[in-house]
Order: sequence, then C-alpha cells, then structure tokens
Amino acid sequence: MKLVFASNNKNKLQEIRHQLPESIELLSLEDIGCFEDIPETADTIEGNAILKADYVTKRFGYDCFADDTGLEVDALNGAPGVYSARYAGEEKSAEANMEKLLTELDGNPNRNANFKTVIALNLKGGQHLFTGIVNGTITSEKAGTAGFGYDPVFKPEGLDLTFAQLSLDEKAQLSHRGRAVKQLIDFLKI
Repeated sequence: MKLVFASNNKNKLQEIRHQLPESIELLSLEDIGCFEDIPETADTIEGNAILKADYVTKRFGYDCFADDTGLEVDALNGAPGVYSARYAGEEKSAEANMEKLLTELDGNPNRNANFKTVIALNLKGGQHLFTGIVNGTITSEKAGTAGFGYDPVFKPEGLDLTFAQLSLDEKAQLSHRGRAVKQLIDFLKI
C-alpha cells in the first residue's frame, strides 16, 4: 500500500517511517512534487490535520494522511495549542518557542501539560481521525538532544526523562504521535 504523508517535516517523517510496517510505502510531499506550504488556518488541531489531508487528496489525488500536533499547557489555558509551531512567531523556531514557554511559566508551580496529535486519513473516499494524547509536565530547563520541537522541555507522566532524552523506539511507544500512528496502523490492517 502507498500512502502520502502530508508533511515537509523531516523529523515527523523519520518518526512515522520508523513505526510503519514495510507493507506501507510512505511517500513524502516532495516525492509527489508538492513543494508548497499547505495552509494551516483552522482553529483546532483536528481542523488543521483535515485541511492538510484534503489539500493533498484534492490537488494530487492520492490516499494520504496528515497530522497536526499541539502542546496544551494547563497554566496557559491550553496555549500554545493549535499555535504550537509558531508560538514565538511565524519563523517557527523551536528554540524561540521553548524560550517563550519557559519564560511564561517561570515561577508557576502548575507545569501540567499534554501533547495531542490528530491524524486525518483520507482513504478510498473516506476520512478517518486518530488521536493520541500524552500527559506530562513542562520542565524548568531543556534536557536532551534527540527529538524536535518542545521535546527537550516535555517530561511524560511516569518518567524522569524528557522526550528529547529518549530513543526513537522509546518515544514511539510513549508519545502522542506514536499513539496516533499505532491507531492508524491498526486501522489499516483491517
């Protein structure tokens, strides 16, 4: 089976390829000749995943899936949420996003947060959504060099390590994206 993953994010591609069985050939946007940035203008994480999947299906005709992920911090009323990638500005700098988050939480004892990933799958004319959520806390400083985005400041519940301190295998077992991708794989086996 061939599926397009509607993302230009090389880190996400690596994580998802790592999880998918060999029976699924994963194509990137680059592989299908899509070089534009797909607009993410929805007000929700689900909405952005759907926008990206629909964009590829309508313009290129492929069965595909897209994801959107947000970090939802309790003390910030769910922010950065749908704006996680551009929290500190349109340049989408992970470093600047983490610095802004740590500054805003400075001195706040409530560091509870969750990561949420929604995958929208467009397959044979139907659309299916899969959601992965992992609860945890925001650390007071960055730790680890693996992963991407907010991984160095997010510690999942039950661990004393951030996502950036885990191997790809460990992160795939625990992460929001890993959980959503597992649901996708289970669905595709039907």
